[in-house]
Amino acid sequence: RRFLASKEQFHAYLRARGEPGGQAGGGGKVEEEEVEEKEEEEVGSCQSEPPAKRVKSEDLGQDGERREDAGAEEKEPVERKRARGQNKSRPCMKPNHYEQSRLCPSVTQGCAEKCYFGPRCRFLHDVGEYMAAKPADLGHSCVLFDTFGKCIYGVTCRFAQAHLGNGYQNIINTDLAKQWEGKSLVRNNLSKDLQHQLRKRKFIFKKADEYLRGLAKPHGDGGKGGKAMGRSTEEQEVSNCTTPQEGLGDSPECPVLLEQGEDPKPDTLQSPGPTGGEEASSVKTVGLVTDEDIIKLRSCEKKKLEIQGKLYLAPLTTCGNLPFRRICKRFGADVTCGEMAVCTNLLQGQSSEWALLKRHHTEDIFGVQLEGAFPDTMTKCAELLNQTIEVDFVDINVGCPIDLVYKKGGGCALMTRSNKFEQIVRGMNSVLDVPLTVKIRTGVQEKINVAHKIIPKIREWGASMVTLHGRSREQRYTRGADWDYIAECAKIASPMPLFGNGDILSYEDANRAMQMGVSGIMIARQVPVGALIKPWLFTEIKEQRHWDISSSERFDILKDFTNYGLEHWGSDTQGVEKTRKFLLEWLSFLCRYIPVGLLEHLPQKINERPPYYMGRDYLETLMASQNVDDWIKISELLLGPVPTSFTFLPKHKANSYR
Repeated sequence: RRFLASKEQFHAYLRARGEPGGQAGGGGKVEEEEVEEKEEEEVGSCQSEPPAKRVKSEDLGQDGERREDAGAEEKEPVERKRARGQNKSRPCMKPNHYEQSRLCPSVTQGCAEKCYFGPRCRFLHDVGEYMAAKPADLGHSCVLFDTFGKCIYGVTCRFAQAHLGNGYQNIINTDLAKQWEGKSLVRNNLSKDLQHQLRKRKFIFKKADEYLRGLAKPHGDGGKGGKAMGRSTEEQEVSNCTTPQEGLGDSPECPVLLEQGEDPKPDTLQSPGPTGGEEASSVKTVGLVTDEDIIKLRSCEKKKLEIQGKLYLAPLTTCGNLPFRRICKRFGADVTCGEMAVCTNLLQGQSSEWALLKRHHTEDIFGVQLEGAFPDTMTKCAELLNQTIEVDFVDINVGCPIDLVYKKGGGCALMTRSNKFEQIVRGMNSVLDVPLTVKIRTGVQEKINVAHKIIPKIREWGASMVTLHGRSREQRYTRGADWDYIAECAKIASPMPLFGNGDILSYEDANRAMQMGVSGIMIARQVPVGALIKPWLFTEIKEQRHWDISSSERFDILKDFTNYGLEHWGSDTQGVEKTRKFLLEWLSFLCRYIPVGLLEHLPQKINERPPYYMGRDYLETLMASQNVDDWIKISELLLGPVPTSFTFLPKHKANSYR
C-alpha cells in the first residue's frame, strides 16, 4: 500500500520531476498515515480512483443509499457515460502539417534531372534551400545506416548527420551494404504492375470465376443456386482421401441443409461450371502445360497447418503492425498474423491496405486475416493473395464487433448469415493452396451462444482450424471470457483444431486455458489485451514465471520498437511521425500494465482497474499515466520534440474495465 496515491499526488509528482531515471524515493512512497486517511476518504468520495471506477462504485452502492442520495449527480450524464468503441472524427496529422517544404523524391534518390513530375513538380529541388528550412536532427546515429550501411532517405533523414559528407553527399558503408545486397527483408509488397492490373480490373480470377458461375447457375427446383457449391469437382477428388479429418462433411447428404429446414439438393453436388473444354480453348498459355496446370490440388494434399500447442499472436487492428510483431516474435510468439484487411480495398489495389499484408523475414509462421461480407469479393481476394503473396494460412474474420463492419454484413454478422458464410468458406477453400482458418465469437447476443452450432458446419465446409473468442458481439471486450463454453466447443470441433482466446495475461491464465482441452491459445485481443499490455507475456508462458520487468527494460523495448518503426516506415520526417503515431497508440495500452513488484496478489487480472499509484522510479510512474500528454512526453524521449500544433487522440476508447 505504500505505493498508493491520489490522482492529485500522482500528477503533481510527474509535474515536479523533469528527467526520467531518478528514484522515486520519499516522493514515490506515500506515508502510512496518508494512506490510512486516503482509505477513509475512499469510502465517501473515491477520489483516489479513476472516474470510470468511481461511477461504478456509486452505481453499485451496498445498501442503495448512494443511489437515492445522488439525485443531483445522476443529472450529469457526461460523468456517468462509459467510453465505448472508437474515437471517431479524430484529428488527422497529414505530412504537410509538420513539413511545409518537402524535397522532391528524385533529388533524394540522386536523379534530379529525371523528375517524375516534370515542370508540374511542387517539391523543392534545391538541397541548400531545403536544408535551411529542415528541422534539427533528432540524433547522432541513424538506425538504417548502422544496420544496412546505407540510408535511402539521404538528406531528408532526421538523423542525417550520421551519414552526410561534404556537399550533402550520402555516405555508404560498402562492406555492410554488400552483406544485405539482394536479401528481401520484407515480403508481400504491392508491385506497381499488380496495382495497375487491379485498378484497371485486368487481373484474371480463373478459379474464383468458375466457382461463382456455379453459385449463379439456376437449379431445377428454383431454389437458391449453388448453396453447397465448392463441393462440386473438389468433392469427387476429396473422396479419394482416406484421412478422417479431411473427409469430414464429404458425404452426399448435407446435414447443414437439413438443419436449416431445407431439402438437400443433389444437383448442387454435381460439377457446376461450363465444360472445361470450352474454357480451356479460350485460355492463352505460355510455355509447356504441366500436370500442375491441369490437375487440381486436393484438400488432403494441401499444406497442413501444424500449430497445435504454439503461441499465436492475434491480428490486432492498428497496433498489430510489423514492428510490433517483431517485438512479440523476439519474446517468443510462434505464430503471427497481419492486421485485418478489407477484401474490397485489396481488390482495388489500395496501397494502405496492402501494407497490412507485409511480412518480415523473421516471421516463420505468418498468416493474413480478411474481412468481407460476400462470396464474390472474398473468393476473388483469396485467389489474388494465393497468387501474389507468401503466407502460411488465410484467416476469415467472423469476430469483428464494430458497427461499421457488422452493418455491412461482415464480421460477427456472418454468424447470422449462414448461406453467405458457407459460400465464403467453401469458395475461399477451393481457390487457396494454403489452409483456411476462421475466427468467431460465441454469438451475437450476450446470453445466446451459437458457436457450438456453427463449428461443426465450418469443419464440414473445409476450414482447417477455428479460433473462438469467449465473448459475444454485445459484450465486445468487456466481462470475462467464457472458457467453460470454449472447452465445450473444443470437444465439438474435434478432430479440427480449436484455439481459445480471451483474458490471457499471465502464464497461469495460459495454463488454465490449455487444461480446457483447446489445441492452443491466441494471445492479445484488441481490448482488453494481453500482448499489447505486456509483449513479454510469451516469455513468461514459455518460462513459466512472473517477470518483474524494470522500467528501464520496458523503455528499451520502446527503443527497439522505434528502431523497427524507422526501418519500416522511414527515417524522414514523415516516417518519424508515423512511428510516433503507432508508438502512442501502443502506449495507450501499455499504461495499463501494473509492475509485478507492486501487486498485492498475483497475477494481474485483465479487467482490474487499479487506483493511482507511484512507481519505484520516475520512469515507472510516467509509464503508468493514462494522460495523453505523458505518452507524448515518452515519445519525445525517443523521437524528439513533436511538431508544432501536434495533437493525438487514441483510436480506441477505454472500454476494457467494467
